[in-house]
Amino acid sequence: MSFTVAIVGRPNVGKSTLFNRFVGGRHALVDDTPGVTRDRREGEGALGPLRFTVIDTAGLADSRPDSLEHRMQAQTALAAESADVTLLLVDGRAGITPDDRHFARELRRLGGTVVLVVNKCEGRAGEEGYFESFSLGVGEPVAISAEHGEGLGALYDALEPFSPDDQPPDGDRPPDGDRPTGDDKPLQLAIVGRPNAGKSTLLNRLVGEERTITGPEPGITRDAIAVAWNHAGRPVNLVDTAGLRRRARMVGKLEQLSVDDALRVIRLAELVVLVLDAEMALERQDLTIARLVADEGRALVIAVNKWDLVEGRRAALDEIRERLAESLPQIKGVSVVTLSALHGEGVDKLMPAVFKAYELWNRRVATGRLNRWFEDAVAAHPPPLVQGRRLKLRYITQVKARPPTFALFVSKPKALPEAYQRYLVNRLRDAFGLAGVPIRLLLRAGKNPYAPAKRR
Repeated sequence: MSFTVAIVGRPNVGKSTLFNRFVGGRHALVDDTPGVTRDRREGEGALGPLRFTVIDTAGLADSRPDSLEHRMQAQTALAAESADVTLLLVDGRAGITPDDRHFARELRRLGGTVVLVVNKCEGRAGEEGYFESFSLGVGEPVAISAEHGEGLGALYDALEPFSPDDQPPDGDRPPDGDRPTGDDKPLQLAIVGRPNAGKSTLLNRLVGEERTITGPEPGITRDAIAVAWNHAGRPVNLVDTAGLRRRARMVGKLEQLSVDDALRVIRLAELVVLVLDAEMALERQDLTIARLVADEGRALVIAVNKWDLVEGRRAALDEIRERLAESLPQIKGVSVVTLSALHGEGVDKLMPAVFKAYELWNRRVATGRLNRWFEDAVAAHPPPLVQGRRLKLRYITQVKARPPTFALFVSKPKALPEAYQRYLVNRLRDAFGLAGVPIRLLLRAGKNPYAPAKRR
């Protein structure tokens, strides 16, 4: 059993830096620009032997009810209400501001347990702000430096009383080798796409709550936001990402950081849902993202969002599938699901398609069955002649799954034309039902029985 810690405060006081300190490594984007974090981000945190769920939140600031900032505050309030303890973070070097006082009052109104933490207190720079923070009326402050790791012992003392009595000490935690595997291991599922395609709306629809901020403004999501979810008894780690635009259209360092974070999520994912805007489906950037996913060897499902706005649906879907077949032959037969994340239409078809693609991505083919197929494929279409002699294709075997990867032993690997390799991959895909997943074909030189043995 664990407990939950929420980190709140006005923008740019170091909330994401402290979050990263708790979870280890860089998980939340950190930049000098105020308001980098917009959604609440959860992670498994640690401080000495303490283990807890930690929530990073958007910076608190006064806002209009109809603004993006107001929606950000609603997410922060949900985090504070659900947490066992809330860390109110203030900047010791900047001193106490009117926004700090306003949100200290808000936290007192919510009635939860609050620990006041004064950040950026390395050296003597934060002394004045530390003593000034007593005036907030939320208890004795804890002075730390999240960036340099100072004051964490005092923060441990402040958090330790909230740890459940039955939480095991650090030495009793199960080792990494005992972590869940197989169906108990969460599926790593990333949601990607261009800005404003409806990625966050789709995540909220799937999990059944307003877990991420949505709205008409493009580029609302900046961090990759992971949500632990359970679908039909199967655990899923669902990750929403920032919109991916062409590099030529990126504005500023912060957008570059967001895009880099989204690309990192794709590399760590097992399956990727690419969300398209049905009114602008399969623009060049959509195809670029799909190729990137295939090149990384991830399983892919395409979700065509805002389908409720489309007229002539049959013709539109046929056009999408034809364009995919033409532009993405490396994932021929990729699953396409049409839906409306806003209204829920068709969303129930998405996860069955996801699990089907995941099963194909993990598929293995027995070597005997594979080589019987191989003999028929080569007999139907023999390899070309090279310098008047036909290449010898000896045998094929599957060396790994995730994605399905095959080693083909051939007399002269570099001489086998790419067109013939594509022929074999397409026959593999059709014969063993591997539609829509990337297939790797590795060429290996077979041993020459007449070559002299190498001396040891």
